[in-house]
Amino acid sequence: MWRIFMLVCVAGAIQAHGGDVHAAAQRSGADAGLGMASTAAANPRSSLLTPFAPQRNPGPSPRIALVIGNGAYGANRADVQANALRGNAPRDAEAMRDRLRTLGFDVIARTDATPGQMREAIREFHQRLQAGGTGLFYFAGHGMRIGQQTLLIPAGLDSRSPATLVREGVDLNTVLQAMRAARDGQLNLVILDTCLNNPFSPDASIDTSALPGNTVIAYATAPGGFAADGMRHGIYTNAWLHALDTTPSQTLAALLQRVALQVREVTDGRQMPWAASSLHSPSPDSNAAIALQNDSVVTLHSRGILPKDSSEQYEIAFWNSIKDSNYPADYEAYLKAYPNGRFAALAHARIDRLRAAASSTAPSAATPAAPSAAPAQAAVRPSTPAASASPAAQEHPVTTPKPAVSAAPPAPGPAVPPAAAITAVAQKPITHPPVAGESRDCATCPIMIAVSAGSFSMGSSTDDPSEKPVHHVSIGAPFAIGKYAVTVDQWNACVAANACQKLTPESNTNKAAPARDLSWDDAQQYVKWLSKTTGKPYRLPTEAEWEYADRGGTTTAYWWGDQMRKGNANCKDCGDPWHKEGPEVAGSFAPNPLGLYDMNGGVWEWTADCWHNSYQGAPTDGHAWDSPGCDMRVIRGGSWREGGGYMLSATRFKYSAGVRQSQDGVRVVKDLR
Repeated sequence: MWRIFMLVCVAGAIQAHGGDVHAAAQRSGADAGLGMASTAAANPRSSLLTPFAPQRNPGPSPRIALVIGNGAYGANRADVQANALRGNAPRDAEAMRDRLRTLGFDVIARTDATPGQMREAIREFHQRLQAGGTGLFYFAGHGMRIGQQTLLIPAGLDSRSPATLVREGVDLNTVLQAMRAARDGQLNLVILDTCLNNPFSPDASIDTSALPGNTVIAYATAPGGFAADGMRHGIYTNAWLHALDTTPSQTLAALLQRVALQVREVTDGRQMPWAASSLHSPSPDSNAAIALQNDSVVTLHSRGILPKDSSEQYEIAFWNSIKDSNYPADYEAYLKAYPNGRFAALAHARIDRLRAAASSTAPSAATPAAPSAAPAQAAVRPSTPAASASPAAQEHPVTTPKPAVSAAPPAPGPAVPPAAAITAVAQKPITHPPVAGESRDCATCPIMIAVSAGSFSMGSSTDDPSEKPVHHVSIGAPFAIGKYAVTVDQWNACVAANACQKLTPESNTNKAAPARDLSWDDAQQYVKWLSKTTGKPYRLPTEAEWEYADRGGTTTAYWWGDQMRKGNANCKDCGDPWHKEGPEVAGSFAPNPLGLYDMNGGVWEWTADCWHNSYQGAPTDGHAWDSPGCDMRVIRGGSWREGGGYMLSATRFKYSAGVRQSQDGVRVVKDLR
C-alpha cells in the first residue's frame, strides 16, 4: 500500500514532528503522478511549503549534493562504445551538476566512477554534511535489486560477470547511512535515474522501514520497472532538468508531480516514477500545471544492466562464470542472488572446500589461542586522509584524499563512516611473536629487521566494512622489512644510478625524512633497483605482511594499546614533534615491539596488493591479493597530515598506482631464503 507524497521542500530546514504511524494507501488517477511509501510519524499540522528556489547565499543552512553519472560499462572498449548509456548518464550528471549549482548547491560530481571512486565520493559527501543543511544525492546509470538491496553499479564493471556486479555494486544504504548524520531534521533527497529490476528473482519489493528520518527517495521507475533513455538524456533526468529550469520556485511535491507526469506521458505510461519517504504529508494538488518536453525514447531497458526475465539460462550463465573460481566470495555472490538456486548446495560445498584448503595450508604450529576479551577501541577516524597533492595528483581529483578539517573529524573508511566511537572486536593473539635482527646490504640500502613466520588475526570489526571480516592469516616464511620508511637520501642513491625518478624538490628537502610524493609505480622502480644492486629479492610488502609487522605481536587497536596516546606516531594530534609542512626525520618517535619506526604516521606506505572493498575472499597465507589490470593499490599506516584515528593497526586506504601524492612513501621488504 502506498501514499502519494506531497508538500516537501529542498530549500530550508525541515523539522520532523511526532505522531502516530500511518499506513499508506494506493492511489491512482490523473493526479497520482508519484507513488510514495511513507514510513514516518505523521503530523497533519506540519506545513512543508518552502519553495525549491535558487539560493545564491545559503548562509547557515548549506545545500550539499553528490552527483554521479556512470555510463562506461562493458567487458572491453567495443562494448563500452556500443553502450548507449555511455554518453547519456555522464551528460545527465553534468547537466544536473550545473543546474544544482545555480540553485545554490555545493556539488560533488563524478562521472564514470569506479567502485573505489564512488565510495570515496560518498565519504566526502558525508564529511561535508556534518556542518548541517540539505543533502541531495543523484545517480544516473545501471542499477538492480538484490533481495532488500538497491545496488548502484560503478563504471568499469562487466555486465557479463554477475558475481562482480553483486560484489562491487554500491548499496544504496551506503549513501543513506552517509546522509544519516544528525542535522536538526533537515531534508535528505535521493534522486535515482536507474532501473529497479531484480534479474535474479521476480520479487522487486522495496523495504522502506530503514530509511533515515526526513528522507525522500525519488526513483525513475516503480519496483521491478525499467528506466528509459532519450537522445541526449535519460527521460527521468530530462524531466527534472526541464522542471527545475522552468519553475524552480515551487514546492518539492509539485516538482515531483510535474516530473512524474512528464515521464508517464513521454513513455506512454511504460515508465512510472515512484518514491519512498520517511516524511508524512497530505495529498498533492491535482490541478498542478504540467509542461511537457518530449525527448524520443531510445530504449526502455537502457538503464537496466541485466534483463528483467529471470530465466533459467541466466542462472546457468551466472554459475558458469564462477564455477572454476578459487575465491569463496564468488560463490557467496551467487548465493546472494540465488539463495535457493539449483547450484546452491554446490556453492556451499565449494566455499567449505576452499576454506578447508586454506586452513590446511597453514602451519600446524600456528594454531591460534582462544580469543581474548574484546578491547575497547576508543578512536574516531576522519572520512578521508588529508592531502596536498602534487600537480600530477591534482589531475585525478576523484582519487585524491580530501583535506582534513579543523573540526572534530568525521568517521572513516572506504564506505560508510563509523559512529563517533569505534569498538574493536577481540583479535586472536599471535602465536609466534616475531623476533628482530638487523641487516643492511649496502651503505645506501635501508636497514632491515627480520620478522619470523607466524599467524595473526587481520582486520577489525569496526564499522568500516573494508576492514572486515577479521580473518586468520598465517605467514609461512620469515621476511625482513625496513626499519624505517625509505628516506630521501636512500632514494637519491637510486636516482643517481638513473634507475628512479627524481623526487619532487619542494616535498623532499630533508634528506633524513621519509621520501614522499611517490607513486606505486615509482616504488616498483626502487625495489627493482635494490634487487639488481644487492642481488637480494627486494619487493613491496604484502598488505598482510605490513599489518603483521605493524602489530608486532600485539592484538590491541594500536600497537601501543587500545587508546590513542601522544608520543607514539607522527600525526597532527599525536604530540610533538610535528610540523604541518611535512613528516619528521625518520625515527623521531618510539619504535613498535619489533623495533620498527614510524609504521603509523609519517607517510602512507605502499603495499603490493590491489585494493578490494573488504577482506571477503582475501588470501589467508600472507600473499599479495592482486587482480589483472588493477589500478588502485593499498596504502597503509596514515601520514603526518592525518589525525590519531588513522594510526590504528587495521586502518587501510588506497590510491591510484600511477599517481604521485605528497603523503605517499614506501617501506620495503626482502625475502629471507
